Amino acid sequence: IPPPEVQVQPQVQPQNTISAVSNVKPENPVFAKTQAAAPVEAPKATGPAIVPGVIDFNVPGCKPEYPRASLRNEETGTVVLSVLIGADGSVADVKIDKSSGFRGLDNAVRTQLMSGACKNKPGTVDGKPQQTWTKVQYVWKLD
Repeated sequence: IPPPEVQVQPQVQPQNTISAVSNVKPENPVFAKTQAAAPVEAPKATGPAIVPGVIDFNVPGCKPEYPRASLRNEETGTVVLSVLIGADGSVADVKIDKSSGFRGLDNAVRTQLMSGACKNKPGTVDGKPQQTWTKVQYVWKLD
């Protein structure tokens, strides 16, 4: 079977031609200088200044004991917690935001914080001790 005949039309190229020539120079345009906008002051915060409480696991009696089952199984991980610290530095509530992956490790930190053994620095609102939430993380690692 012979291939079909296809007729291709030649493409016409537009020609670039100069249609007019002038010997007159253009005038120098005058540009007005723009003035910089006046700096805008950031709005001042009108809310209270809140400083969250601090939990230091390096203070004697605050470091949780490694659970025996977790030691046997060589479990490690990081627990992220939200802790409600009262105006007196006591822990009122603990919520686990991100688990270490092991319930024993998570519960050991939570139990230690709720036991009252930690001497925590309370949070402040406008410089006065107040009950505040703070985020902490505890890293479990085998020594």
